[in-house]
Amino acid sequence: MSATIWVVDDDRSIRFVLERALAQQGYQVRAFENGGELLRALNDGTPALIMSDIRMPGIDGIELLGRIRNSQPELPVIIMTAHSDLDSAVNAYESGAFEYLPKPFDLDDAVALVERAMQAQAEAPTQAPPEDTQSSQLIGAAPAMQEVFRAIGRLSRSAVTVLINGESGSGKELVAKALHDHSPRADKPFVALNMAAIPKDLIESELFGHERGAFTGANSQRRGRFEQASGGTLFLDEIGDMPAETQTRLLRVLSNNEFYRVGGLTPIKVDTRVIAATHQNLEAMVADGRFREDLFHRLNVIRIQIPSLADRAEDVPELARHFLKRASQQLDVECKVLRPETEAILSAHAWPGNVRQLENLCSWLTVMASARDVHPVDLPSEFHQHDDASPARSMRWEASLASWAENALRDGGTEILQQALPEFERVMIQVALAHTGGRKREAADLLGWGRNTLTRKLQELGLDAA
Repeated sequence: MSATIWVVDDDRSIRFVLERALAQQGYQVRAFENGGELLRALNDGTPALIMSDIRMPGIDGIELLGRIRNSQPELPVIIMTAHSDLDSAVNAYESGAFEYLPKPFDLDDAVALVERAMQAQAEAPTQAPPEDTQSSQLIGAAPAMQEVFRAIGRLSRSAVTVLINGESGSGKELVAKALHDHSPRADKPFVALNMAAIPKDLIESELFGHERGAFTGANSQRRGRFEQASGGTLFLDEIGDMPAETQTRLLRVLSNNEFYRVGGLTPIKVDTRVIAATHQNLEAMVADGRFREDLFHRLNVIRIQIPSLADRAEDVPELARHFLKRASQQLDVECKVLRPETEAILSAHAWPGNVRQLENLCSWLTVMASARDVHPVDLPSEFHQHDDASPARSMRWEASLASWAENALRDGGTEILQQALPEFERVMIQVALAHTGGRKREAADLLGWGRNTLTRKLQELGLDAA
């Protein structure tokens, strides 16, 4: 007999497509509109797997998951959500979800996930989710950011060493803080230290502390960052800039959790989790002899890759709204609002300074933009210049389209595909005809159509070939 899967979602279309896709794979599917109906059904029978939306009227997905885990901890549950934020991902994993599936999802991926869940062994019950923390500032619906959220969720019960890779300004410290805030060490210190910002002759003292008289100016004993973070987390940013001699000492600490203060004779024992980050290619540095290979492998237990802002352009509007709101609160002024055309320009920008650059821009706009609504003309001059050397990044039309769709839906729009397709075809036809000087046969070839198709489209769209 085929396995039974229950799907609960207040969105009828989601229930329909999942029922159909899973039934085609031979599963028996039963759908529910809300969590209450599913809980009542559990009194009479148990499915092999449950797929649940996270935000529903009445009992939400997290509460439903908790009740299921209390009564049937071995029953795998996949949590689905259209609200793809860090807290949702972490809450789902910490509450015992088998997997977290952000919407919109590919049906083939959803079916593959179900099949993996069916084969996997039941997971042990997890602890209750922690209270919300400042790590919710991590924002991103882009697939690459969802992978980051998943990693943080999976590591939420672990104190394993993590290496974070990402460009400068991409938010590596925020990710490190989120890893700490959603770990068993959340109530202990989080200490951050940037290797590139400390003179080389002071790095060992900063990390391990020093005894009185250890060197000129050491007038008293000082606890280092490892001691300050004991029981908690030490975040070592720009680890690639650590001098070779300090790399050796760090390796010893990671090996036995023990070190000596500078000038000290008594070993200091600590329980400190280390999270390291860098924008450099450590593998290349190891190959060049600039970074210890054994230390690299000690740090590279789990690696998290932070995408650049240009690689998650769809997140730019939401990030900008977040930074504008925060800047207005800090300055105690009215919050600026980006016009849709302004959001499109920002989404298409290359952002060499990543999230930090966007944050700085929002602070600048809060002060410098003359009106509440921010128009393209209010942006600094660099946003009005095209980067001819990188047209793919500066002319990111997909991001502009995504921004338009997001605004249309936020304004209550429906059937947006029917609105967009004619306009898309209209623009493509007009550009092709302009390029060929109005010659329809050549324009049709450029578009990949036959001439009769182009003629029909011109009539449907009310366009003049001239």
